[in-house]
Amino acid sequence: MEKQLIEMCGNTCDGTEIFLPAVKQKMIDETSAYEMAELFKALSDPTRVKLIGALLINELCVHDLTVLLEMGQSAISHQLRYLRNLRIVKRRKSGKTVYYSLDDMHIEQIFVLTLQHLKHE
Repeated sequence: MEKQLIEMCGNTCDGTEIFLPAVKQKMIDETSAYEMAELFKALSDPTRVKLIGALLINELCVHDLTVLLEMGQSAISHQLRYLRNLRIVKRRKSGKTVYYSLDDMHIEQIFVLTLQHLKHE
C-alpha cells in the first residue's frame, strides 16, 4: 500500500516547493548533524548505554563500573575514554582515584527520554 502511495504521489504530486526555502533555512547544519550522529552512535552500543545508566544513578570509579558491568578494567576504560571524548561523561580525580559522572543535565535528559519512549506503548 505504501508503495502505491509513493507511486501515486510521484505521478500526481507537484510537491510543496513554495515551503522548501523556509524549511531549508531552518534545517540542521552539517556540523551539528555530524555531531548528533556521533552522539547517537555512542548510544548504539549496549555497554556504553549500561555505563551511562550506572552513571545516571551515581558518580562511580572505574573499579565500581568493572564490578557492576562484570567487565575488565581495560574495556571499561576504553569505553569511558570514548564517552569522554564526546563530552557524554566527565572525570574528577580525588587522590589516585578517578570518578566518572555524566557531563551535564542534557545527557541525563536524552537518556531518560529515550527510556520513556521505549517503554511507551
